[in-house]
Amino acid sequence: MNTGSDGRGDSATTSATSEEPALGSRAPEFIKARRTLHLSWQVGVFIVGLAVIGAGVIMLVVPGPGWLVIFGGMAIWATEFVWAQIVLRWTKRKVTEAAQKALDPKVRRRNIILTTVGLVIIAVLVGIYVWQFGIAMPWNIDR
Repeated sequence: MNTGSDGRGDSATTSATSEEPALGSRAPEFIKARRTLHLSWQVGVFIVGLAVIGAGVIMLVVPGPGWLVIFGGMAIWATEFVWAQIVLRWTKRKVTEAAQKALDPKVRRRNIILTTVGLVIIAVLVGIYVWQFGIAMPWNIDR
């Protein structure tokens, strides 16, 4: 039974670990048993994760699923590094909270109203521009 200096029993630690896996390296045991091999493994995981995140950053400015690839690189790092696991858990929690908030009927109604008002304002401005200046197709413009 786990009765450490904090006085908590198994039930307190089991409930926390049943929801999320334990933090730490997920390397195979034979790799973790040898320090040099484990360090090489960590360097390899870091380089692969860095390459994936670098590709994701590039995809932010060129066509591609940039944020998805960046989170994939973070997931690669999270297989080996505790700090990445903590960041990934925090990100998952915030995304879940945002999704639940977005599904709230009051928030959805507000977003629909704001979108409608924005589209009406844009339509009015385009209408005023067309009424004032007309529509001139680029191939019909006199030089």
